[in-house]
Amino acid sequence: MTDQVNPKDFGAENIQETPFADALSERYLAYALSTIMSRSLPDVRDGLKPVHRRLIYAMRLLKLDPDKGYKKCARVVGDVIGKYHPHGDQSVYDALVRLAQVFSVRYPLIDGQGNFGNVDGDNAAAMRYTEARMTKVASLLMEGLDEECVEFRETYDGEEREPIVLPAGFPNLLANGSNGIAVGMATSIPPHNVAELCDGLMAVVDLRLGKRQNLTTTQLVNRIPGPDFPTGGIIVEPHESMVQSYETGRGSFRLRSRWHREDLGRGGYQIVVTEIPFQVQKSKLIEKIAELINNKRLPILADVRDESAEEIRIVFEPKNRTVEDMVLMESLFKLTELEVRISLNLNVLDKNQVPRVMGLREALEEYLDHRKVVLVKRTEYRLGKIDHRMEVLGGYLVAFLNLDEVIKIIREEDEPKPILMKRFELTDVQAEAILNMRLRSLRKLEEMELKGEHDKLGAEREILRSLLNSDQLQWENISGQLADLKKEFSPKTELGARRSSFDDAPDVVEVPMEAMIEKEAITVICSKMGWIRALKGHLSEDEEVKFKEGDEARYRFHAHTTDKLLVFASNGKFFTIGADKLPGGRGNGEPIRLMFDLDNEEEIIAFFRYQKDEKRMIASTIGKGFLVETNSLLASTRGGKQVMNVPGAAKALLCIPVEGSHIAVVGENRKLLIFSIEELPTMNKGQGVTLQKYKDGGLSDLLTFTLEDGLTWTMGGEEARQRTETELEMWMGKRANAGRMVPRGFPQRGTFHI
Repeated sequence: MTDQVNPKDFGAENIQETPFADALSERYLAYALSTIMSRSLPDVRDGLKPVHRRLIYAMRLLKLDPDKGYKKCARVVGDVIGKYHPHGDQSVYDALVRLAQVFSVRYPLIDGQGNFGNVDGDNAAAMRYTEARMTKVASLLMEGLDEECVEFRETYDGEEREPIVLPAGFPNLLANGSNGIAVGMATSIPPHNVAELCDGLMAVVDLRLGKRQNLTTTQLVNRIPGPDFPTGGIIVEPHESMVQSYETGRGSFRLRSRWHREDLGRGGYQIVVTEIPFQVQKSKLIEKIAELINNKRLPILADVRDESAEEIRIVFEPKNRTVEDMVLMESLFKLTELEVRISLNLNVLDKNQVPRVMGLREALEEYLDHRKVVLVKRTEYRLGKIDHRMEVLGGYLVAFLNLDEVIKIIREEDEPKPILMKRFELTDVQAEAILNMRLRSLRKLEEMELKGEHDKLGAEREILRSLLNSDQLQWENISGQLADLKKEFSPKTELGARRSSFDDAPDVVEVPMEAMIEKEAITVICSKMGWIRALKGHLSEDEEVKFKEGDEARYRFHAHTTDKLLVFASNGKFFTIGADKLPGGRGNGEPIRLMFDLDNEEEIIAFFRYQKDEKRMIASTIGKGFLVETNSLLASTRGGKQVMNVPGAAKALLCIPVEGSHIAVVGENRKLLIFSIEELPTMNKGQGVTLQKYKDGGLSDLLTFTLEDGLTWTMGGEEARQRTETELEMWMGKRANAGRMVPRGFPQRGTFHI
């Protein structure tokens, strides 16, 4: 008999039955909160995520100060993951590397020595090879950390303690920015210039001091005009848009590369890019541009070269000297990451660790409130130290005045402390200080020095007490700190100088189709069955082209791959096709209806090459029509553009180019009417006006011609002879008349052309 398994041996009595959805939602919520609060979103007060805070705190304990030597990054990473951050060493090292990259962080927190990667996207060397120490910025973030001005908590294993937030003597959140993706939310904060941030912060302080009555976002943006990226570039976002972004905490900034033209003589030139947008990898950027050249998507660009050393230098060589530099660059901005949009999503953890999106002013106010709390706590800590020291000095003065008796008590008594306290009315602290005094210190006890130090500390204590009791003095103190910070990171310094400049949004530069498509000659052919293709080169009219059995050419004309082609359908819609999108000449092509949305019952009335500023006449079967400019016919969607409204059973019938001074209209009733073309209106959309009046039937054909040359039509027969009638007075009239029967010899088919 087999042994029975007792579930209690496996802790089964603790198993709780819970619906799967409840268990999943509970655990997912815990994961989401952990991601939001402990990994992805920065604290509004010091602008750091936990891993960054732990990195520089560990470096501080390792005494990696800016004026000290470097230590291996492996040592730093080991301390961080061993004491504070139980995660993968590579992720911690990646965070360390980013804080040291001058092209990733506007004001680096870590001073790296060795290979820390580059703007091409190459990785840093392994942590065993690289070394690091803190920068002045990191020191400012932790200034006063030992003065009990921020709260500490136990680390994950309870063996160490770490700060919840840093004192933040540097406005790191907006100065260095932050990016992160949490669960259901994200943050994206671009870097800013510290000197400008100090101006904005001091404006908020002035508001608190009552020196100004109000402070709008527009006034703040006048002091903090926009982001300042470590890689420079030109911000071309409109001022109003930036104000709106800073007001709501959400928006984006349009950032362009910085470039200039270098003349090579004899009309030749090249374009040199010296700054690329923030977080764009140079190697991938050049690879993308080279791909555009190889795929012939940018035929006006001949070559791209990377001549970068320590400074970025990307050289563009135009196809020829006639290419305009602005057109070339606009094409590149449109197709590549030479222009990007940097998003702003000021989603941060507030002082209560609640994630929310803040506007610029609110973020500055939260930082200043934190600085005030730090100032008060540091002041209280200093007051405590002064009180303790003054108490000790009081004891030293007693010892100095009664030195022999003090020594005698210490030598003769087994428990001298209570006797000293009773004899000289000393406090416990004073008695302990006297007993702990070294013998060599006895000779230094001079009454004047002790009294001098006591008085000096007393004066400082009064100043600090005044500071604690005055909200105004506290804000004035913070304003002074900001002024000192602005001086240290002045625009005149290398680190403090603004790198990203501003410019007006450029005027819309019309990029010709030639900039995107290589111009090649083609012959466009569309058969009667609706199969379309493009043959290379301009074929002559007599050159034979093969079709499917029973099919033949309906439209055949010359064009270039950069042209746009217009299709007019019987439903009154115009459709636009790019000539470069046509199938090649192999085979029979493709059905033209697959290129746009056209019902099967509708017919193609006209198919021609778009020519700018050309005029065409369109007409329907009910004898209505109007003139239209081809510039208004281009459609941007597959659905086409409705130009002629055709009611009921009517259909669009004709679309012909306007050539000459008069129009000849013939109806199905074989009546002809000729009138001046000036009687027709030019419209963008509509049914049109009546061309000819009919009792029965409708329009058969129309023609535009010059009256002096006479009216010409094509006769029947294989030779397709033409006949011209010059005596046309009897058919002349006004638009919308009925007309007269056609001249003798007019074709029975009732049209001017076969």
